[in-house]
Amino acid sequence: MYRSILVPVDISETELTQKVIPHVEYLARLSNAKVKFFHTLPISSAIINAFSFGYDEFKDQATVGAEKWLKKLIHDIDLPKENLSYALAFGNPRDEILTLADELQPDLIIVGSRRPNISTHLLGSNAAGIVRQAKMSVLVIR
Repeated sequence: MYRSILVPVDISETELTQKVIPHVEYLARLSNAKVKFFHTLPISSAIINAFSFGYDEFKDQATVGAEKWLKKLIHDIDLPKENLSYALAFGNPRDEILTLADELQPDLIIVGSRRPNISTHLLGSNAAGIVRQAKMSVLVIR
């Protein structure tokens, strides 16, 4: 059914991620699919300035916590570890997710979404943007 699944996660939204995991485990187990978890780190002006001056340690410090969190997430998932991987990027979450999806061409994207509120109504949510622009199926978990 699914050979590969992309799962964008936000390390600051652990409750939402925990709602997504049972769906990931179930669907990946059905066809022994490969699963790639993906987290996007925000780009701040301080990080941009640090990069322009060659301070790679700012990037390294920003990724250490995210990598640790993703490794723990993968460790705790009840799927074959050889089928699990993760990736990190800096940028706008929706744009980075869509870029990675274009590169990987997964059969499915599974993304969590909070209940809409006024800010998502006015600005749009990442999940809504992914659903509108992705070229593959997207499963939104609430």
